[in-house]
Amino acid sequence: MARKNQKAPWEEEEEIIWVSKTEMKRDMEELQKLGEELVELRPSALEKFPLSEDLADAIKDAQRFKNEARRRQLQYIGKLMRFEDIEPLQAALDKVRNKHSQATAELHKLELLRDRIVEKGDEAISEATELYPSADRQRLRQLARQANKEKQAGKPAKAYREIFQVLKALNEEES
Repeated sequence: MARKNQKAPWEEEEEIIWVSKTEMKRDMEELQKLGEELVELRPSALEKFPLSEDLADAIKDAQRFKNEARRRQLQYIGKLMRFEDIEPLQAALDKVRNKHSQATAELHKLELLRDRIVEKGDEAISEATELYPSADRQRLRQLARQANKEKQAGKPAKAYREIFQVLKALNEEES
């Protein structure tokens, strides 16, 4: 007579993965935080995200709500996100965040170039014209001289800011 607890050797055992209640709550809170980040985005940015219709409607509602209603709506969004594929959403959100970081880094580069133009003059202006062939060398020289005069006289840095605006316009032209 065979024992009830024994399995036949040809039957495969399924591995059961136990997840603690705490771990499940942590995962749900992460989904809710992701949903919160989506709610903070502008509607124009949200259009680019691969959202289901229900989730998109819930996010639009959460953007209108205040206080307690918003908190409950965020919990509902977290619940809806359990049934969503999170990877494309996370990738799109990372792309949005990175776009902001790239723009900030680009502006820092322009500020450094402006500082070099004011300090070194023609040498840095040559560098700027190599980067931006459509740059007006004469205008940059004139602004650099003006910025130096303003700095020595202790006047407001009008030309200094104008150099940055010229470089920013050139950078946008090139992009």
